[in-house]
Amino acid sequence: MLAGFLKQFRVMAATLTALDRSQAVIEFAMDGTVLIANRNFLKAMGYTLAEIQGKSHGMFVEEAERNGAAYKTFWEALRRGEYQAAQFKRIGKGGKEVWIEASYNPILDTKGRPLKVVKYATDVTAQKMEYADLRGQMDAIRKSQAVIEFTMDGTVLTANDGFLGTLGYTLAEVQGKPHAMFVDTAYRDSADYRAFWDALRRGEYKAAQFRRLGKGGREVWIEASYNPIFDLNGRPFKVVKYATDITRQVQMLADLKVLIDKNFGEIDHAMDQTTRQSGDALTAAGETSGAVQMMASSAEELAASIREISQSMAQSRTAAESAANLADKADASTQRLAEVARSMEGVVEVIRGIAGQINLLALNATIEAARAGDAGKGFAVVATEVKNLATQSANATQQISDEIEGMQAVSGEVVGALSTIRQSIGTVREYVTSTASAVEEQSAVTRDMSSNMQRTAVAVETVTNNLGGIAAAIGHVGEAVTTTKRAAHVLAR
Repeated sequence: MLAGFLKQFRVMAATLTALDRSQAVIEFAMDGTVLIANRNFLKAMGYTLAEIQGKSHGMFVEEAERNGAAYKTFWEALRRGEYQAAQFKRIGKGGKEVWIEASYNPILDTKGRPLKVVKYATDVTAQKMEYADLRGQMDAIRKSQAVIEFTMDGTVLTANDGFLGTLGYTLAEVQGKPHAMFVDTAYRDSADYRAFWDALRRGEYKAAQFRRLGKGGREVWIEASYNPIFDLNGRPFKVVKYATDITRQVQMLADLKVLIDKNFGEIDHAMDQTTRQSGDALTAAGETSGAVQMMASSAEELAASIREISQSMAQSRTAAESAANLADKADASTQRLAEVARSMEGVVEVIRGIAGQINLLALNATIEAARAGDAGKGFAVVATEVKNLATQSANATQQISDEIEGMQAVSGEVVGALSTIRQSIGTVREYVTSTASAVEEQSAVTRDMSSNMQRTAVAVETVTNNLGGIAAAIGHVGEAVTTTKRAAHVLAR
């Protein structure tokens, strides 16, 4: 019997040793004073044994809890020998927060009275913080998302306010009802709907945009995920759906599709017009280029002609100046001729006077010959001949005088004509000079015009090339618009 007792004792000692290695262990007197603590407890709380031994258990709890009624009740239960187990929040060294999964175990004496309390604890601070984080995330999701839970046959277990508000129901109206109440009849009876739930029962995750029916048949679009939840054996036991109401966005996309179709129709029309106009512009540019080339060639020919005209005008100006000089010389000669004619008038007057005297002498000779009778007949004949010669001289002198007068008249007319010619030549010279100047200016303008036309021809050629590039670019834009249109239609769906 003693051997059996010793064996049982050794087993108990080994068990306590194992617990001491794996658990945080601390012992208290029945008034809560610390008796002893193992290494695991001290490590978890951050103390040494000397820092806590003999101190009150109250050092490990917050002041508010320590002074509360629940804490007093807790120790009163232990003093009655009642076992206490739970997760507890405790305060370590420096105010560090520590969470433990612990059991407070009253140790009884042989009479059944509590002697001390032994606490076995596990530090679950990390798990508690992870749980708090997960719980916080879940709470945040449930606040921001529409959440509903289903059994594996699609029966509604529960739903949050977000879901109920989105579909317009109360919890009592949906709890215990099938998921099918949220879809239209055609989809509910389809193979796709059966395949959808078959996949969920296999534990397959489903996420997409779904069309659902709210209360009164109202159309609701949601962005949702159906998440099978697995038990400890890896079997799905329920489905949790997280959803966001995207009805407004879907409606906006539908409106956007209409707008896209309208705008792209206008863009297509504008592109067609632009393509046609760019083609017309390209044709016109080609024609303009030919016309400009012709104009440039014509301008070159005009410039050459104007150069020839300029040279001719220069020659005409030289000829006009030469004619003016000759007219001046002719005028001078005519003036001298008039002077000579006037001089000849004096000679004619002398001759006329001599002829008159000769005629008078002949008359006297005739008279004397008559007085002389026959002796004077020969002298009378001579006197008659002399008279005849005097008469002829007078007649010739008169004719000469008439011719001189005619010459003087002609000389006067020539002088007047030469004056008029000189004035006309002066006017012509002025015209030739001004015309030559104008031709020179026109020549300069024509040279500039020819140069400009050449540059214009180059510019038009550049424009033609650019229009070709623009036409190609318009083609690329058209392809890009087509691609964008397809993308916009995909987006609008």
